[in-house]
Amino acid sequence: MATESTGAGGTDRGPVARVRGRLEGPNTIGNSRGFWAGFAVAVLALAALPVFASGEQFSLFLVLAILGLSLSLVWGYSGVLSFGQVVFFGVGGYTFGVVSINLQDATGITAGAILGVVLGAVVAALMGYFMFYGGVRDVYVTIITLVSTMVLYTFMSQTAGSEWTIGEAPLGGFNGMPGIPPLRLGVEGLFAFQFRYNEMTFLGLFEFEPFYYLAVVVLVAAYLGLRALVNSDFGRMMVAVREDEDRTQMFGYDVKRIKLLTFTLGGALAALSGVLFTARNVYISPSVFELWFATLPVIWVSVGGRKSLLGAVIATIGIEYFRLSVQGEMALVVLGALLLVFILALPGGIVPWIADRFAGNAVPVSEIDDADAPREVTDS
Repeated sequence: MATESTGAGGTDRGPVARVRGRLEGPNTIGNSRGFWAGFAVAVLALAALPVFASGEQFSLFLVLAILGLSLSLVWGYSGVLSFGQVVFFGVGGYTFGVVSINLQDATGITAGAILGVVLGAVVAALMGYFMFYGGVRDVYVTIITLVSTMVLYTFMSQTAGSEWTIGEAPLGGFNGMPGIPPLRLGVEGLFAFQFRYNEMTFLGLFEFEPFYYLAVVVLVAAYLGLRALVNSDFGRMMVAVREDEDRTQMFGYDVKRIKLLTFTLGGALAALSGVLFTARNVYISPSVFELWFATLPVIWVSVGGRKSLLGAVIATIGIEYFRLSVQGEMALVVLGALLLVFILALPGGIVPWIADRFAGNAVPVSEIDDADAPREVTDS
């Protein structure tokens, strides 16, 4: 039987140990002081990046990393391969755009952001309910989510006429929805914070970009929150469903409910990413529903390691940096080849593979591909 490292240390006490106890467990990579020291350094490096270079483009990678996390949760921890994360991404983005154009003060824009996340979760809940409670399983879930993406792309591309105007917000069809105001969060007349790329000076020392730091905070919060979730009792039920759905149901767990809740949370995360994406670009178009964009989260999570939240974040940032540096069709060709290589040679993903072979702390069995998992995992 495998002995799994908690990494928290048997003698630790106090609030830090309690926090680590919630964030560490067999379902995540990084259960040691060394990992958390490296994590702190990485966050500080992200915070310092705009001091030395523009964070405008890098903020896009951070926003998309939240989309990658949403698929890692749904696919990596409950075993549901979804091509529909961009559906919830687009629903969140379009909702934010429509509401913020019609209500351009801080209160209205904040309401648009919240409503975008809520509607993304609602769409995911409805889709998940009809799939999971309708008895749809395995590859058929993948097909339904893929078809949903294609249907939305076709529909949104045909909304160019004036009859497709919601209040003051034209959907725009292929041209997309321009005129979205910069992101402002708060209550008009009381407090409001503006997040846009007008660089601001902090204490006269250096310039910073408010939206970039918002993206950093949201990504770090999402990552830590998901770590706590997947290491909780509910997270262990998710992993049980992924490993053997029939056996989990035999033990009396409501498998359909677990999958529905996970799918809904994944939809909310994807919608949050869509809201931030739209707020960053002050624009959204039907291209967010295109097939090539729907496949990107699958590539990110496959390369990084679908059973690793950390892998999803690192792979999204790295792959998107490469894709936008190369651009054109060649970038997509390279990404397709990369996906094939990882599926055939390293199905567990790069981050679990590196952690297994080079990390000083134990790697939980759930983070490693089953075919490559060692029979015993102990503290080194």
